[in-house]
Amino acid sequence: MQPHGPIDVSILIVSYNTREMTLAALESVYAETRKAPFEVIVVDNASSDGSAAAIAAHPGKPKLIALDHNIGFGRGNNLAGEHATGEYLLLLNPDTVVKDRAIDRLVSFAHHNPHAQIWGGRTLFANGRLNPSSCWRRMTLWTLLCRATGLTTIARRSAIFNSESYGGWQRDTVREVDIVSGCFFLITRSLWQRLGGFDPLFFMYGEEADLCLRAKRLGARPVLAPQATIIHYGGASETKRASKMVKLLAAKASIVQRHFHRHARHLGLTLLAAWPLSRVVALKIAALVTRNERVSKSAQEWAEIWRRRGEWRQGWRSETGGGVASSGYGAEPSGT
Repeated sequence: MQPHGPIDVSILIVSYNTREMTLAALESVYAETRKAPFEVIVVDNASSDGSAAAIAAHPGKPKLIALDHNIGFGRGNNLAGEHATGEYLLLLNPDTVVKDRAIDRLVSFAHHNPHAQIWGGRTLFANGRLNPSSCWRRMTLWTLLCRATGLTTIARRSAIFNSESYGGWQRDTVREVDIVSGCFFLITRSLWQRLGGFDPLFFMYGEEADLCLRAKRLGARPVLAPQATIIHYGGASETKRASKMVKLLAAKASIVQRHFHRHARHLGLTLLAAWPLSRVVALKIAALVTRNERVSKSAQEWAEIWRRRGEWRQGWRSETGGGVASSGYGAEPSGT
């Protein structure tokens, strides 16, 4: 509902060349949010597809901040957050569709579970299948080893070998988690301000992991609420897999550097680098044996990622994502 008094939740959307999806996301927000008083703040990262003009013309009258250059997902949300007045901030990707009053449900859940301080919901693909990227367990040496050896891919449903993705859990129960995805991410404005928002080092990917891990040190206990469900298409603003993975790996390297014990960092970075290398070797062998075109293409993509390791092995190297091409942002890909 449109606010006539204090605002309960400020909905922050950062868009980049996703005009039609952003408009669809806005339509779903206004149609499905009927109880919690809200405001919508959209930062457009210098889109070239007419996004800013279309958002400005939307009948819901969201607050638009149109930029002349792309500052990335994390800094875009920080900018939007500076203009927010709600008790809660809801980060919502532009490639999402709110279903069944999901925002009302998530805000209500937060009211009844204030100890968490960070809350997320359940995400689905467009076909209704579970999109498991709504939450994650923190990286460890074990999870990196499982990725490097392929165990994560082989045993996707295993809570042991795919523990980072909470393998086997359908996101259908209330559960405390380590990391809530930035695509549908509710946080108290007071905690957001205390943390200083997202660390601007992260141009894209990894910013919510870094924030959640910092928040947990301050006593936050992020929780997933399955009754709040959205559709999340994922990666709409960047379609080339190799470029996505370069950014994802840079983000993961930065997480290792910042959140692993100092004695584990070197091994963690070595295992992280072993992940794409092992994919190159395994997929090239599989392509030779099967002569499968899809497998061959995947091998080529991973070979490109490995060739570009100079861009990601040291993590993000400046506040503007130095060393890694900065063309867009989206949801964390599966990486398999």
